[in-house]
Amino acid sequence: QGVLGAAFAETRGANADGDVQKDLDVFSDDIFLDAMRRAPVALYASEELEQPVLLDRQAPLAIAIDPLDGSSNIDTNVSIGTIFSLLTATGAPDADPAASFLQAGVNQLGAGFFIYGPQLALVLSLGSGTHVFVFSTRLGTFVQAYESRIIPQRTQEFAINAANYRHWDEAVRLYVDDCLEGTEGPREKDFNMRWIASLVADCYRILMRGGVFLYPGDRRKGYGQGRLRLVYEANPIAYLIEQAGGAATDAINRILEIEPESLHQRVPMIFGSAREVARITRYHTEPSNIGERAPLFSRRGLFRA
Repeated sequence: QGVLGAAFAETRGANADGDVQKDLDVFSDDIFLDAMRRAPVALYASEELEQPVLLDRQAPLAIAIDPLDGSSNIDTNVSIGTIFSLLTATGAPDADPAASFLQAGVNQLGAGFFIYGPQLALVLSLGSGTHVFVFSTRLGTFVQAYESRIIPQRTQEFAINAANYRHWDEAVRLYVDDCLEGTEGPREKDFNMRWIASLVADCYRILMRGGVFLYPGDRRKGYGQGRLRLVYEANPIAYLIEQAGGAATDAINRILEIEPESLHQRVPMIFGSAREVARITRYHTEPSNIGERAPLFSRRGLFRA
């Protein structure tokens, strides 16, 4: 089916937020929208659509979904997935449909993601821990693989796209510099750097063995607030991470306490092992930590700010 795979990786245009849209993005969105018509869902909001779709005003739920996260990896056969957030549908019959989705993430009823990798897995939380299910082809259903998964508090792995080093602010550079110095640096241990460029794949790895993920805002045009969507990506991932004993912030503030101002609002995001996320916050909130340990340079690190 190689020709079929290549066809689905073709670019169709841009989605509501201006990102490149693949054929498989649209195909996936159509599948999930059709499935929600048969579920108790009042409103369907998708990363691929400009506005929510009203399905059944009398139904209790609103679902926000990234129908195909990581679609830029389709033609390279890297794991991709589907991220979703469950909310209570709110408002009067004539209310703005978007209002149901402009709630802080702490109000989520549940969240999860499917990851389409060597195994088809579902990571799900309904507020009582983060659980992992794997699809059994023999049984034709999902079976539980891990109950109440807990992220290790200590880590020697971090995930970030280091190609953007020159665009980061000083706090992010310093954190990465300290990790890269390994046993000879202030962390006094060696780190491995991972970057799959697939949010669901990076999150799944962190759930399995710990670590921290960083997608900071940077100095490039359009990247000041990062690139992850608060409603469709950051909130559900943060919910799963916190339910697994981890933490998720925008570098300073808890993701789940941010009030969305628009459906497609973007946000910087750091998540993973709670102690490491707290350490990264200190790099941002305690300026005295920056630039004082390397006398060779006026600012610490390989490059000047």
